[in-house]
Amino acid sequence: MAAQVVLQPSPPSLGPRKTHHHHRLGTFHALESCSTMSELKQFHSQIIRLGLSSDNDAIGRVLKFCAISEFGDLNYALQLFDRIPQPDAFIYNTIIRGQLQTQSTRTCILLYTQMLCRSVLPNKFTFPSVIRACCIEDSIEEGKQVHAHVLKLGFWKDEFSQNNLIHMYVNSYCLDDARRVFDKMPRRDVISWTTLISGYSRWGLVDDACKVFEMMPERNSISWNAMIAAYVQSSRFQEAFSLFNQMRAEKVELDKFAAASMLAACTGLGALEQGEWIHRHVEKSGIELDTKLATTIIDMYCKCGCLEKAYEVFSGLSHQGLSSWNCMIGGLAMHGQGEAALKLFKEMENEKVAPDDITLVNVLNACAHAGLVQEGRHYFDHVTKTYEIEPKMEHFGCMVDLLGRAGLLDEARKLIDEMPMSPDAGVLGALLGACKIHGNIDLGEQVGKRVIELEPQNSGRYILLANLYASVGRWDDVANVRTLMNDRGVNKAPGCSMIELDGVVSEFIAGGRSHPRAKEIYLKVDEMLQCIRSAGYVPDTDGVLHDIDEEEKENPLYYHSEKLAIAYGLLNTSPGATIRISKNLRVCRDCHHASKLISKVFDREIVVRDRSRFHHFRGGECSCKDYW
Repeated sequence: MAAQVVLQPSPPSLGPRKTHHHHRLGTFHALESCSTMSELKQFHSQIIRLGLSSDNDAIGRVLKFCAISEFGDLNYALQLFDRIPQPDAFIYNTIIRGQLQTQSTRTCILLYTQMLCRSVLPNKFTFPSVIRACCIEDSIEEGKQVHAHVLKLGFWKDEFSQNNLIHMYVNSYCLDDARRVFDKMPRRDVISWTTLISGYSRWGLVDDACKVFEMMPERNSISWNAMIAAYVQSSRFQEAFSLFNQMRAEKVELDKFAAASMLAACTGLGALEQGEWIHRHVEKSGIELDTKLATTIIDMYCKCGCLEKAYEVFSGLSHQGLSSWNCMIGGLAMHGQGEAALKLFKEMENEKVAPDDITLVNVLNACAHAGLVQEGRHYFDHVTKTYEIEPKMEHFGCMVDLLGRAGLLDEARKLIDEMPMSPDAGVLGALLGACKIHGNIDLGEQVGKRVIELEPQNSGRYILLANLYASVGRWDDVANVRTLMNDRGVNKAPGCSMIELDGVVSEFIAGGRSHPRAKEIYLKVDEMLQCIRSAGYVPDTDGVLHDIDEEEKENPLYYHSEKLAIAYGLLNTSPGATIRISKNLRVCRDCHHASKLISKVFDREIVVRDRSRFHHFRGGECSCKDYW
């Protein structure tokens, strides 16, 4: 009898599976070090050979590299995504992030909708990208629906989602909704606080931003900078300085963002000493001097009246970007150094740096402030044609200003008539100013009425037209303009001048007596004016709008804000020291004449920054050569 062989089931083979597992891990590990798409495609082919093309874990890793890495290829990722039979939340999150990085925000929202339709449950990593897409797309209604999903699925505790919701709501001016999200957060991080602070300040609610800032349990440099930036953006420079001093007292480290904000505040106030201190601190502390910060420093020196330092910083840059070229050219233009500005522009062209809209504005302003009419015509034509820059409203405004200042009113009016767009108040205002300078009453009256209708709340437009009427004694028309201002509730901005001494900025209002040393300052003004009378000073009363006696007209002129600031400077600086002043309005002819004589009699350089340019008074002369 033959022996019966009983076949026992063989034990499971561990070899192939173990090898398969090793291959899988090895492929994944190699994928982590992948740095090019060609390498990625090799690993992708290995995954297919291993039979893992439907494995979401494996394919998700390939997709992540393609969709969101700097070496990836989103189109390859999209083709791969379309072939995945059952994508999970990770895969959807990855492809949504990839689309968000390319600003395909509408696609992000559609992918999220598709995800829900395929019953793929979102997780906490889904919502930040989708909410951000709704924010960029300004799709507030879709954003509110996503917000409902966040609450329904229990992610109301997730800080990332909540912070993005706050950002979305403030971006769409839904500040009450943003505040509700903020108030209901169980835990807030610094991003929560600063997003709300920045949101309030963006819409001009700086006091609300300040209240939130005061509530913060702990503040870091980011939150301090957010609040300082809020004040600076609202031109509340004194409050920015106060907060900055508080920040320094609390030993908070000054970073490049706070430095940039405070340099902008120094620029706004003309606070050169404070600006120099911040610049020195940036150099000593090793703060990265990127293009933006370098340009802010150059701008501060230019607008605080220190061109030499501005050019020193500009020349010392290892790389001069377009913004730094623009800033330096604009600074030279503002100081009336038109030829130097044009020379620098030629250097910029030689360096093969292509100009933009801002460059053209600065070049034309340089020509306008220096009376370089022929050059202005040339560069307007040269830049627009050579660099294919379509002239915009501001460029036509510069040309009208250039031609108008030079007395070429007919050419300026012809240019306005031939513009491809309707002139705005800026363009017409430039022509109105030229009519005032050159005494063209008929044209000035026509233009002045149009400008007032375009900007009914701009007090400067009314004042310019009233000055035009006053210059020829049309007092009834002056009174009518004043009545129109009153009826519309338009108030004339008072003249205001600022001077920085020992790091402290003092502000003077025309005729104001709120300064603690007002009595002493007014006595100094009287002494100052008495001294320059002997040098030929006669008050220029043409700009005073009231039909009154000459003696009465003189009195308001004596106490214009820059005269008060100059007197304060003379009282508090050593002989020979430069006096630097910033003014919110254009310097009047009387103050301009007086400042020239003060610089001569008291042997001082007086640098005045008015609303549109700088005046350097020295030895009885002004850098503008009386052309402003």
